[in-house]
Formats: sequence, C-alpha cells, structure tokens
Amino acid sequence: MAATKIASDKIAAYRNTKYRVGTGSDAFTLGIDVKSDPLRRLYKMSGQTCGLFITAFNPFGQVQSAEVNKAAHSRLRDCLRALGPYVIEGAGADPSGAWPEEISFFALGIDNAAARQLGSRFHQDAVVWAGPDAVPRLLLLR
Repeated sequence: MAATKIASDKIAAYRNTKYRVGTGSDAFTLGIDVKSDPLRRLYKMSGQTCGLFITAFNPFGQVQSAEVNKAAHSRLRDCLRALGPYVIEGAGADPSGAWPEEISFFALGIDNAAARQLGSRFHQDAVVWAGPDAVPRLLLLR
C-alpha cells in the first residue's frame, strides 16, 4: 500500500464500514473488496459501468456541526447531479457504532479520476469507487 497521511485505524474503520445505497425496500449494502450482485444489476439497469460512493460529512474525519455537514452535503448533491442523472441517497454506517452514520450519495457513471477529484474537493480521506467488476474499492486520497 502506498504511503498515506491517514492513520491505520481510520483506514480499518473505512474498510469495515457498510455503505448503503438507497433508502427504500430496494436498498443494498456495499462492502469493500466484496463483489456486489445488486450493484451489477444496477449497472445493467442504468447502462452504467462504474459508480462512486461519497459523503461530504466530516472532512478528513473531523466532526463538524450538523449545519456545516448539511451545507456540504447540499453542495455535493449539486455537483453530482451536474455530472449525471443517476444520484442515489445512501449512508455509510460503522458496524461497531463508534462513528455516527453519515449520509452519502452513490453516483453512477463517475470514473476513477473524477471520483478522486470529487473526494479531494470535498476534503475526504477516501471515497469508495466500483468499476465494471462491481467490486467496491477504497480509494485513499491523502
């Protein structure tokens, strides 16, 4: 693994997080490095072959007020919608409960380079990106 400024325990937490795509009865959960059949079906249905799971909450893992997080989330939503029509609400949840759930988005059609750029723009340590193999990968950004 390349050198990073992100603490190893934080990386472990990101890797263990469950990333929920959607909010209704057809919602599904992504795990890092675990092939996702629901994601593969979503690709087929949408005609897309990649996707980005991203939050704007708590930049660089530093807890922010609800107001700051909501404003950042709104800016992120606007950016994602400008890039494509397939933007789905979601949330990242720490199964241990050490971190509160963070509302997020899953955006289809965002390539790896754009995923990295968006994550950096919103001051995130990492984002989750999946390519045509429907295997979500943790992309460390610093």
